[in-house]
Amino acid sequence: MADFLLGAQVDPATKQRTDTTTLVDSGDLTTHGVIVGMTGSGKTGLGVVLIEEALRSGVPALLIDPKGDLTNLCLTFPGLSPAEFQPWVNEGDASSAGKSVADFAAGQATAWREGLAGWGITGDTIASLRAGVDFTVYTPGSAAGVGVNIVGSLQAPPNVDDHETVADEIEGYVSGLLGLVGIDADPLSSREHILLSNLILNEWQQGRSLDLPTLVGMALTPPIRKLGVFELDAFFPPKDRTAFAMRLNGLLASPSFAAWMRGSTLDIGAMLRLPDGRPRCAIVTTSHLSDEERQFVTTLVLSKLVTWMRRQSGTTDLRALLYMDEVAGYLPPTAAPPTKKPIMTLMKQARAFGVGVVLSTQNPVDVDYKALSNAGTWMIGRLQTERDKQRLLDGMSAASGGVDLRAVGDTISGLGKRQFLLKRAGKDHPEMFATRWAMSYLRGPLTRDQIATLMADRKAATAEVAAPSAAPAPAVPAAPGGFAPPTGPAAAVPAPGAPGAPGAP
Repeated sequence: MADFLLGAQVDPATKQRTDTTTLVDSGDLTTHGVIVGMTGSGKTGLGVVLIEEALRSGVPALLIDPKGDLTNLCLTFPGLSPAEFQPWVNEGDASSAGKSVADFAAGQATAWREGLAGWGITGDTIASLRAGVDFTVYTPGSAAGVGVNIVGSLQAPPNVDDHETVADEIEGYVSGLLGLVGIDADPLSSREHILLSNLILNEWQQGRSLDLPTLVGMALTPPIRKLGVFELDAFFPPKDRTAFAMRLNGLLASPSFAAWMRGSTLDIGAMLRLPDGRPRCAIVTTSHLSDEERQFVTTLVLSKLVTWMRRQSGTTDLRALLYMDEVAGYLPPTAAPPTKKPIMTLMKQARAFGVGVVLSTQNPVDVDYKALSNAGTWMIGRLQTERDKQRLLDGMSAASGGVDLRAVGDTISGLGKRQFLLKRAGKDHPEMFATRWAMSYLRGPLTRDQIATLMADRKAATAEVAAPSAAPAPAVPAAPGGFAPPTGPAAAVPAPGAPGAPGAP
């Protein structure tokens, strides 16, 4: 198992960094992790460092990115030169610093080159990461990044006798879909949920796949006569079914909805590894979506991950990493949005399959601490309120008895920026550490145009695969930052690496 270099220990008395590195065994993350910290604590930087370390070790990562910050993982520059930084510099940051974009980029290049050198990270290290990992930004419902067909296909599973997996996947899809049209449906009592779930299950039991338009048509004229012990028309009268089908059809008829049905199939295995075995960093960014759409996308992605996971063999090694940047709203303490069930399932079952889950939040009071208590590794930064701290201590106490909560609480109150308290499973004494410098340039969320620039070659490669041609495809110009399309055996898949400027945690 590999050790992930997260930073270096901090002397609690002086609050100064020591020469003792902070390493986390990759296997520890199979018991999952939690990162908590207020805005400005360095939480995003720590998350990026953790992901970089996983990728360097050959572990693929699936990232749920509701704020857009994780797209910065595509911004890595082997040359660490001002010219590589400049296209990606935030002009607002340069203006605030009273500098031109060129001068600001030069300063950033120097800072990153020197900052990374302090951790023994060079341009060659960055080049190795880019060559060994494929970074792809998926933008459901948008043409900016690589498209992903979230709703277009309900592929029949190979084994419908796996009742729990099939039921969970159907429930996730239907709950997300109904949420998208404004129906808050209980899977056990909602007529709409029960009807759609039975329609999908009926087709899958016949070995037939279906798509959303077909499902909408079936809702109007179902090919089944009974639901439970009641006749269909008694359980869900035709007039009500017509109104329901019209509501779903309104979604399909919307011109903007066409983007949801274009792009790659939502295939978790393909999103995690290239055909040649190299790991992928699949960034599913939802920052451009409404709250309802984010719930829908996140539910479907997590449900597919659960399905994929259950088809894998057991392992004690870290097979894949799921990272959710800001889990508040998806795992609330009392409400039950459709995202909650797959997250809880992963927290309870993923360990056996080598899937590590890391949840990040700046709002611990808005997260179900019972779910967090399943995590073995805790990384705690500065918190905004005493209420936040108390909720966190409640979760930590449930996760591991024997912790001196008063001492931990006092330590949390004294943390500085980019300083965290690390609590490991099986160890009663937490350690304070400062995060290492990130290879990625943490310049803040990328715009749609910037994502489009980064992903242009990937989308072109996907189009070339989809459209066979007798002649070889022409070369695609490199995007700013030195990103180039794939060549050789990997040409049929997205290229490894991506451009960008380095970023500090």
